[in-house]
Amino acid sequence: MSRTVPVDEIPRPAAAQDEEARLRELGYQPVLARRMGGFGNFAISFSVISILSGCMTLYGFGLGTGGPAVMMWGWAGVGLFVLCVGLALAEVTSAYPTSGALYYMADRLGGRRWGWYTGWLNLLGLLGAIAGIDYGAALFTGAFLNLQWGIVPTAGSTFLIFLAILLLHAVLNLFGVRLVSVLNSVSVWWHLAGVAVIVGALAIVPDRHQSVEFVFTEFVNDTGWANPFYVAAVGLLLAQYTFSGYDASAHLSEETSNASVSAAKGIVRAIWVSWIAGFALLAGLTFAIQDYAGTQNSATGVPPAQILLDALGSGGATALLLVVIVAQLFCGNAEVAAASRMVFAFSRDNALPGSALWRKVSSRTQTPVPAVWLAVGVAALLAVPSLYSATAYGAVTAINVIGITPAYAIPIYLRLRAGDRFTPGPWNLGRWSRPIGWTAVVWVAVVTVLFCLPQKSPVTIDSMNYAVIALAVVLVLSSIWWYVARRSYGTPSAYGTAREEAEIAEGIV
Repeated sequence: MSRTVPVDEIPRPAAAQDEEARLRELGYQPVLARRMGGFGNFAISFSVISILSGCMTLYGFGLGTGGPAVMMWGWAGVGLFVLCVGLALAEVTSAYPTSGALYYMADRLGGRRWGWYTGWLNLLGLLGAIAGIDYGAALFTGAFLNLQWGIVPTAGSTFLIFLAILLLHAVLNLFGVRLVSVLNSVSVWWHLAGVAVIVGALAIVPDRHQSVEFVFTEFVNDTGWANPFYVAAVGLLLAQYTFSGYDASAHLSEETSNASVSAAKGIVRAIWVSWIAGFALLAGLTFAIQDYAGTQNSATGVPPAQILLDALGSGGATALLLVVIVAQLFCGNAEVAAASRMVFAFSRDNALPGSALWRKVSSRTQTPVPAVWLAVGVAALLAVPSLYSATAYGAVTAINVIGITPAYAIPIYLRLRAGDRFTPGPWNLGRWSRPIGWTAVVWVAVVTVLFCLPQKSPVTIDSMNYAVIALAVVLVLSSIWWYVARRSYGTPSAYGTAREEAEIAEGIV
């Protein structure tokens, strides 16, 4: 029979004890295991950003939506603006290091309704990210099977691979945050070494490379839209989708030592390291294109796999494709960890239907087990339309972007609105807080509008951008649920009442 494990019985270093005291000041009794260090916290955001997932899975999208010029310059520009978002978000994270992260910050700075809608947007984005990452890994696995054994991938076989990957990630996350942290630390070096090997091989082996002019100025428009500025704007999805998920550092803050500093640093470091490595990866792939049309219409279903095949031959392509797939598996596993902590935290504050179940924590691993299963279950449902529509994957990635990106900006905006009423944490921007913060808010407003727009013309049932519908549905349902759950939902002002202690104890099984 399981029993409640008194958190105070677990020996902790002084820094961890300070963070536990801070968590109680913010209103929560510590129930998760604080076993992650600063590098591990950085590693989870770096793994979720995963340039070997985002850049590779949407590379085909980029080839037809602006081509090399938009991919390369878009990456450079989007990365700079995202760094501003990350810096501003890190400052607020330092002040409020909780698993609830964005919605808790919004609640504290703007009130219950701000927190409520921020939480639902954040949750939509995180669950969409799991679906997008793991479905992308399934696509690349199908390409690997095609190269290795000639198996032609279909929508059905890809979906089955996707479900198997989801199951793997659920099981890995059930073992506890220590295993997650170790896997993420390995993931950092796997990603960096993988990029170096791929770019090095593509630079050395092929006899022919594209010109510098082609890589940085070639504009390709296969969208059906005539306006090149519109096409270029929509093409920014590749970079903006990849540069998402760095809130993972904040969501794991209750499991990180010295979280008030480590989680903030983790966000910023994950962005700038990914920015540099991703630019090198995109340049390496684009210089190595041998046949543009052939790459776009690859029999593998994955354009980067065709680039590797044309440039390196079957053996080299297969080996490097395996490197990419493993990196994508690391990425999806980290995203499940982040999303499950969001489910746990949101349920802890009674925001989800069935919150009493989703906030339960295993006494053995101190992991929110039901939250893990809910996260992968909803992600599976989000990807079901891929069985019927070839454009569904693009919609899933857009759901991730327009769900999670506004959620980043809301606590930043509220922090700016609060002015001197906001008490900075130990990691802060000082006098740069306002200019960087307003740059972040404006950028998020722009890209949120962009990714609600249709990506193909003419707009049909198959080519429609369903992300805007998903966003509308979530906002409507969360508004309806607000009137049901508003009496029970709320972040605590301080931990310590007998009622709160009893409620938290019930969540530990």
